[in-house]
Amino acid sequence: MTIDIIGAGIGGLTTAIAFEQKGIKTRIFEQAEQIKEVGAGIILANNAMQVYEKLGLRKVIEENGNPISSMNITKSCLKPLSTIDLSYFEQKRNIKNIAIHRGKLQQLLTDKLKSTEITLDHKLTSIVKNGIDYDLNFKNGHQTQSSTVIGADGLNSIVRQNIFPNNSIRNAKQICWRGVTEYELPLKFGNELNEAWGKSERFGFVQIAKNKVYWYALKSFKKNMNEFSINDLNEYFSNYNTIIKDIINSTKKEHINTAEISDLKPTNTRFKGNVCLIGDAAHATTPNMGQGACQAIEDAYVLSECLNKYKIT
Repeated sequence: MTIDIIGAGIGGLTTAIAFEQKGIKTRIFEQAEQIKEVGAGIILANNAMQVYEKLGLRKVIEENGNPISSMNITKSCLKPLSTIDLSYFEQKRNIKNIAIHRGKLQQLLTDKLKSTEITLDHKLTSIVKNGIDYDLNFKNGHQTQSSTVIGADGLNSIVRQNIFPNNSIRNAKQICWRGVTEYELPLKFGNELNEAWGKSERFGFVQIAKNKVYWYALKSFKKNMNEFSINDLNEYFSNYNTIIKDIINSTKKEHINTAEISDLKPTNTRFKGNVCLIGDAAHATTPNMGQGACQAIEDAYVLSECLNKYKIT
């Protein structure tokens, strides 16, 4: 049996790696025309890095990222309000939290695959039950039959919309800007995440490689995200610490992604027949806990363990 995975993001790729290591054959269908090193940054928390340790990826991820040992909530001037010391978990598990570029992580995961075929330019449009199998229909006109499907296609999952149409996406009424820039942080910020809070906005930043910083900024809106413009970012954070203003000014506008923050209304139903959802397709959250991708990584490993335990191969 071959299991088809919809989506070549972090969750989909990790699932394929975990399945391969259990001797389970997989195919991946990805909507993008090519896998490029694009996107912003990500912090792989200890729980995610424990999975990558089991999958033989910890060392290469550490070599391409930056260890993070504390997380600080601060005032806009970067004076700390609270600090979470992550060293306890690092010592207990002998595993570090790693900040890394999403594109770099995606490439490392792709390189780890041995036999899985990634079929690009295949945007799923529908999935239809056909006897004991499923018809997968793609925007480019291609159709294929599948016995088992994993929906790893994110918040706006087509798999979920077709199989579980009653689920709903909730708007958090926040706009988020994310960027990566070449910037040399002061040494004291080298191994920590800082998130500065204002009255209706916040700004976080973390080093993901030498002289490379990933940052994100959020601002609440009343009606829609069009109330704000990327051209006014400096104004929104004009009373913040100089470091934050320098980070914004050092980032090329074409390297800034703008999006609304949404989550998926919680549901207890994440599989039906031989179709299963993982990651944001199953339980998308707002990014406040920084656990979106980390939970997808856990999903991948647990699912592979379950399939192996019950010999579904």
